[in-house]
Amino acid sequence: MRAEIRWQDKVHFVGTTGSGHGIPMDGPPEGGGENRGARPMEMLLIGLGGCSSYDVVNILAKSRQVVTDCVTQIEAQRADDVPQVFEKIHLHFVVTGNGLDEKKVARAVRLSAEKYCSASIMLERGGVTITHSHEVLEALP
Repeated sequence: MRAEIRWQDKVHFVGTTGSGHGIPMDGPPEGGGENRGARPMEMLLIGLGGCSSYDVVNILAKSRQVVTDCVTQIEAQRADDVPQVFEKIHLHFVVTGNGLDEKKVARAVRLSAEKYCSASIMLERGGVTITHSHEVLEALP
């Protein structure tokens, strides 16, 4: 896996993934930025959420669950002092589908957290407390 980060100006950068996708990153105005992209630490949260969501949707598909939507809401707390690392992260999965089995959704979230999500496991090994919750919604007809 590879990536490249190119400085644009001030504290604005564009990250390009190995698969060719460009992602703008910028700092807040109080840090010299112009709010032209996501903050780098926000990118970490998005990566974690994407990794976990990918797992949950795939595990549910293999369990023959009909998922019509999956929204992962993430809240994080950072240390007050530099380095302002993440100390706690909570992921809440809102899974919508047709006749979803709540136990299978719970299992998918647990398997992602404990076995499959590399980002989550890596952050936990680094000392971040990560918690999970979920809710199941019936898809509208």
